[in-house]
Amino acid sequence: MRWIRFFHEVGLKDVPLVGGKNASLGEMIRELSPLGVKVPGGFATTSEAYWYFLTANGLKEAIAQELKDLDPDDPILLARASRRLRNLILKGEYPEDLEEEIRQAYRTLSQEAGEEALPVAVRSSATAEDLPTASFAGQQESYLYVQGEEDLLLHVKRAMASLFTARAISYRAHMGFDHLKVALSVGVQRMVRADTATSGVIFTLDPDTGHRGFVYITAIYGLGENIVQGRVGPDAYYVHKETLKAGYRALVHKKLGPKELTLAFDPREGRLRNRPTPPYLRNQFALSEDEALLLADWSLKIEEHYSGKRGAPTPMDIEWAKDGPTGELFILQARPETVHSQKTPVLRIHRLLERGEVLAEGLAVGEAIATGRARVLKDPKEMDRFQEGEVLVTETTNPDWEPIMKRAAAIVTERGGRTSHAAIVARELGVPAVVGAVGATRLIPEGEEVTVSCAEGEVGRVYRGALAFEVEEVRPETLPRTRTRILVNVGTPEEALRVSLLPTDGVGLLRMEFVFASHVRIHPLALTRFETLPEKVRRQVEELTEAYPDKRAYFVDTLAQGIGLIAAAFYPRPVLLRFSDFKTNEYARLIGGHLFEPKEENPMLGWRGASRYYHPDYKEGFLLEVAAVKKVREEMGLKNLMVMVPFCRTPEEGARVLEVMAEGGLRRGEEGLEVYVMAEIPSNVLEAEAFAELFDGFSIGSNDLTQLALGLDRDSERVARLFDERRETVKALCAMLIEKAHAKGKKVGICGQAPSDYPEFAAFLVAKGIDSLSLNPDALLRTVKKVAEIEAALDSGA
Repeated sequence: MRWIRFFHEVGLKDVPLVGGKNASLGEMIRELSPLGVKVPGGFATTSEAYWYFLTANGLKEAIAQELKDLDPDDPILLARASRRLRNLILKGEYPEDLEEEIRQAYRTLSQEAGEEALPVAVRSSATAEDLPTASFAGQQESYLYVQGEEDLLLHVKRAMASLFTARAISYRAHMGFDHLKVALSVGVQRMVRADTATSGVIFTLDPDTGHRGFVYITAIYGLGENIVQGRVGPDAYYVHKETLKAGYRALVHKKLGPKELTLAFDPREGRLRNRPTPPYLRNQFALSEDEALLLADWSLKIEEHYSGKRGAPTPMDIEWAKDGPTGELFILQARPETVHSQKTPVLRIHRLLERGEVLAEGLAVGEAIATGRARVLKDPKEMDRFQEGEVLVTETTNPDWEPIMKRAAAIVTERGGRTSHAAIVARELGVPAVVGAVGATRLIPEGEEVTVSCAEGEVGRVYRGALAFEVEEVRPETLPRTRTRILVNVGTPEEALRVSLLPTDGVGLLRMEFVFASHVRIHPLALTRFETLPEKVRRQVEELTEAYPDKRAYFVDTLAQGIGLIAAAFYPRPVLLRFSDFKTNEYARLIGGHLFEPKEENPMLGWRGASRYYHPDYKEGFLLEVAAVKKVREEMGLKNLMVMVPFCRTPEEGARVLEVMAEGGLRRGEEGLEVYVMAEIPSNVLEAEAFAELFDGFSIGSNDLTQLALGLDRDSERVARLFDERRETVKALCAMLIEKAHAKGKKVGICGQAPSDYPEFAAFLVAKGIDSLSLNPDALLRTVKKVAEIEAALDSGA
């Protein structure tokens, strides 16, 4: 055939002939199908066919004239030119031989599938797309469930006309492409019946931070258009690349999305329809863990192949679908990711300097902060109301919104997830976006100044008023290297990916109770003793755990996923997890907690830390914590996870905790497991030699050590003014511990607040030879510089 190529006949070298999307499909069918990657077959009209069609209808000159001197930033003129050009193409007639080749190729495809008229997807593929610097994603149209020769011919023509949508014209102009040097190849691909199953998008990096250690998978029910257009919030899965390659079940984190709508073909109406997803499906994950791991494996094969072809690491943006009738998974397309792969490694840390009234919350996209006047729009046709630097607030976006989005200081949408259109464009533009902010168009006042903050972890917030914020910028290679290991404190899984990109040696403190509170939310004993709970509490527990017949498994899985994401983000650097250190009043706030916790006059000095772990009234809860750590290390393969025992009053108590850990399958020294003890009680210092016989090292908890050294309750506001880690008493205890531990060959770090707050305290510890400082992320950059200065002064004898 002259004007047609079947996918198996083309590869990456054929981008000028069949466009990036179709060339990529052919490349995968030829090179990756033997490795198990499944790609549905099909054919493409060539770029030569496109030029042939234009020439036969005398359209080249008309296109050139229409686009001559067109201002791509004038939305009115752009829309008029787009409408006229598309109409010209749609009114054009196929040359007889081109039409016959399209019909013949479709018949062949149908016969191979054993169908009279095969349902197909018609996808646009520009000859300049899927380049390392420009994806052209979403600029042209695709059409799903096209069936029959006449329907196909109509939609091939529509796809060619979509080269001149307003958004496509604008995109080419801004990216510097000559309109008359970009052709349109149309891909015709066997339809994967995801409308009766599931579909989604995959990135072989974290799409928000650019962290390259993960395959990030999203999944919904029905056809994937709902994800791309941001109409639904998908399920999300993180698979860790290195441990997956090593053969572990490396699904380290998954999060249930609302999946509000299902797009499917309605045979009665002969068209696609969106319907509400039934509640029982919304409360289930759309992908099984085995399916997520299989897709991740395929994605790694795709990434490795394209990286080899391009001679450089090439993160990929991939679409996938599951066929309802057969249950098979397929890759629908793959293209290079074009946002993070183009960024220079500069660390920009945004910090809010004040707080205000929260108007709306959703998922944070990016890590920036912006202020501007809120403009609530229902339709992109209202673009004349939108001024440069305003905050776009709308229900959802699609490519028609892009001229407005390019002028926005920030974007807020009521619907969508991290791979929605709004999220992808926001990353390309480098502006913060809050997606899935339910009720935003109603809650955010039109015309009022607002602050959009995506610098507070996973949750993005829209505040009333223009709040003050600062931006710190630094190139990692300019930071000095220090002998003292610089670690970071991490509170929640949501901040781990961003923080892990900072130049640190690992995590010196991960608080298990933070993961408890944000993810598990249920008291461990309410799960181990579920059958004994009062009816009201049972219902509360059941709401969160209905997918788990064994309630213990809910705790282990949920906790392991929270910890696992953090350990994977920093892999292979060490991550030191502190077992739970809630006080009794804090445990009591968890669901069901009030049934199991005693009331104490002073919980700060009561039943906390190590004393709980071996006690018959909590031991079974601690064994669940141990099981979660065991799952992260052994099933996920994250051997960089180490553990720490808090508030251990005596060496004998430490020995009992180690015995319970061993009972649960965690043994110090086995498969490299290191176990540390917090040094936060004077007894930890005064009996340091005995503690050193049991543990691999110490981590100073300066808050509690100061409290107990000075004899004050840090929760009491009446004595708060006396709380100061810089007192000579506290410094003497720290110096003594460092000396005793080093004499026993054990390491000492500090994970308390003091080095982050007081550079002079950090200087004192470095001078005494402490092995590591674990800092809050916002104090990292300034403290690293200070430590380097101190070490240089010590080396010079100053």
